[in-house]
Amino acid sequence: MGRKPGTGNPTEGGGMGPKSEQRTGLMTASSDWQEESEGGGLNPRDYVSSLARGLEVLRAFNRTRRKMTLSEVAAETGNTRAGARRILLTLVHEGYAVADGKLFDLTPQVLELGYSVLSSKGAWDIARPFLDHLSEEIRESVSAAVLDKFEVVYVSGTQYHRVITVGITVGARFPAHCTATGRVLLAAQPPEMWPGILQNIPLVPLTDRTVTDRTEFRKILETVRDTGWSIVDQELEKGLLSIAVPLRNSFGGLVGAINVGAPTLRMNAESMIETVLPKLQQTAATISQALKH
Repeated sequence: MGRKPGTGNPTEGGGMGPKSEQRTGLMTASSDWQEESEGGGLNPRDYVSSLARGLEVLRAFNRTRRKMTLSEVAAETGNTRAGARRILLTLVHEGYAVADGKLFDLTPQVLELGYSVLSSKGAWDIARPFLDHLSEEIRESVSAAVLDKFEVVYVSGTQYHRVITVGITVGARFPAHCTATGRVLLAAQPPEMWPGILQNIPLVPLTDRTVTDRTEFRKILETVRDTGWSIVDQELEKGLLSIAVPLRNSFGGLVGAINVGAPTLRMNAESMIETVLPKLQQTAATISQALKH
């Protein structure tokens, strides 16, 4: 919700080697939260460094700005100018980037890389009409997210346009520790995964309200686990209030989380819990029923 981390809020930067930032896909499918496995992590012989450098270039556009020069790409990713040039020209040749003079830019074709994953989760196609209905009913923006290690990725949503609007961008990433969706999804993880989560999650302060104490954060997750919902008051962004509940399939498996965000100028935590939470919970229950068919 709000601004994408790369365009205003602090975020975790992508690494260059197999040990700097290992992206593990959806956390619910991951069996190990430690930085390395007990067997010593990825075998260096299985690591394709050229692919990793190419992915880092794609991430650089995502977290900085839309257009960059060759020198900027090299500096942002840690590549040499020659290495960055080869990667960029390859992306241009494959249709994932374009060159405009000295500036390089990604093309919409990049969306294909993630769309097949997101669209294959048919639950979001089913959920979308219910999210739209909820947004119209409460006159606020509604979104859905999944967990990718220590970040949430927004996979669906509807934006209610008012004078002050909470923006939603499908594919946007935010730190899980200071978002309502992130806390709901973290709290729903199996108990055996909690030690790794609590030990390794970066509790980076994004505002003066962000919880960074690990003991306090654990207590928050325990409360979220017990109540089944989470509310975050200006921990991701000043002036932003959000509340989330988990979404489960017909077998009780965790699909993701749905969230309502609103400016604090329009709503406080007490009113959000009283007026929005029951409707959010009902929407999640209705979607879960729809997923059975």
